This record gives sequence, C-alpha cells and structure tokens, in this order.
Amino acid sequence: MVDTALGRLGVQTRGSGEAMMFWPSLLMTGDMWAAQADHFGDRCRVILVDPPGHGQSEKLTAMFDFADCARSIVDMLDGLGIERTHFVGNSWGGMIGGTFAAMYPDRVGNAVLMNCTASPAGLRQKIEYGLLLRMAKLFGGVRPPLTKSVLKAFLGPTTFATRPDVVAFVRDTVQAVDIDSGSWAVKSVVPARPDQRSLFAKISTPVLVVAGVEDATFPLPETIAMAEAIPDAAIAVLEGVAHLAGLENPPLVNRLIEEFVFRA
Repeated sequence: MVDTALGRLGVQTRGSGEAMMFWPSLLMTGDMWAAQADHFGDRCRVILVDPPGHGQSEKLTAMFDFADCARSIVDMLDGLGIERTHFVGNSWGGMIGGTFAAMYPDRVGNAVLMNCTASPAGLRQKIEYGLLLRMAKLFGGVRPPLTKSVLKAFLGPTTFATRPDVVAFVRDTVQAVDIDSGSWAVKSVVPARPDQRSLFAKISTPVLVVAGVEDATFPLPETIAMAEAIPDAAIAVLEGVAHLAGLENPPLVNRLIEEFVFRA
C-alpha cells in the first residue's frame, strides 16, 4: 500500500532493474496484467497497480481529475524509491498514461497506451454509463444482466468465441467491484473525461498507441485520433482484439511492448 494523492493504492511488484508500471481499465485490477508480469518479471521491476477505488486500493468517496491520477503515479514512484518508469496503460490507464507523460516527462521512459482516447465522452457513452451506474446501485453491484453489457463493452467476438478463460476473468473481476467506490471512478473517467488532445501535443517521450479492431468502447478512428495528437507516436492495430488487449492476446501484446520499450 502506497500513499498517493488519491489515497492508499495497492501495488504488486516483482523483479528488479528498469521499472515498468501497469495501470488497468476501469472495473479491472492490477491482476489484469498477470501475463505481462510473468513475461517481464525476470528483466524489469514490474509494478501492477490497483487503481483508485478498485481491488486492494482505498475506496473512493469523491470524484477526481486526470491530473490527480498523474500525481498519484509520481507518488507511487516516490513511495517505491523509483526515479523513472516505463508506463503501460489500458483504457483509463492509457488515458492517464498520456497525462503523466505530458505533465512529468522527467519521470517516464517509454509509454504504451492501449485501447484509449484523448477525446471527451460523447453523449451516447455518457447516457450508457449513467444508466449502468444507476442499475448497478439498484442491484447492489454489477450483476446479471448488467455483467453482459460490460462484457460486450470490453470483449469482442473473437474473445467470446475462443477465450472462455478471459471472459470468466473479466466477469468475476467486474462482479467483485465495490459499486459505491467504483462509481466515483466511472463518473470521473467517463462523463467528466477531459479533452486531452492539446495536452498530448506536449508529450516528448516515445509513445506506442495500441488499438483493437473489435473495440466497441473506443472504436479505431477514436484511438487513431489520439495517436495523431501525440508527436511522433507509433500505432499498432490488432485484429481479433477488443478493449482489453493485454488480457485478450498476451503473446502479441508482450511482443509489442518488448519491441517498443526495449528496442535499440
């Protein structure tokens, strides 16, 4: 547990050497990155974050902004005695990974930002997530049939057809969310999400943006627009992958991270 601007956050660490921090999507925990921890744990100091209000981290009681999240990354680094880290984020993690890179360029190495956006939420997304939150609070959590809606937002046809273990992991993780705490995160990351395109134009660190062809939450054009907002950003478009790339196709994502972060 590390003290941060957003309360005490739970982190898992393993290995030694260069630091690589992983921040997951909304409704997920650091366990989403288990395959990446296994792959990189023998060559890096891997840091898996339970984001604010999720997993072992302290419960949220109010909304936050993305600058608070970026400050929390710095607080975690300071608490762990780490000067600089590579950063890998998915969805919420990808968005605030860009915020962190723009605001604290001296604390970040290379950044891999997956299944994310630099744009504010549209009306449809605000309505859909608002309805989901109201129903979840009525049911006392994300329960069927709400779980089905979340699964459809996070996973695509390929994963549903070929990766039952991933479907089960996402279902179980989502159903374990403390809805009172998680709702503050959802409101902060979805309806209150800022337009970060002008901020991302200030990023100087190398960035790889990863998009999933089957991502229903952030369709390909939206993620490409984010990449175009970041100077010299590279982009990888993944077939058969939806909103949780690192969980849906670990071998491919691990290879992309390795080639980008540790290239000559």
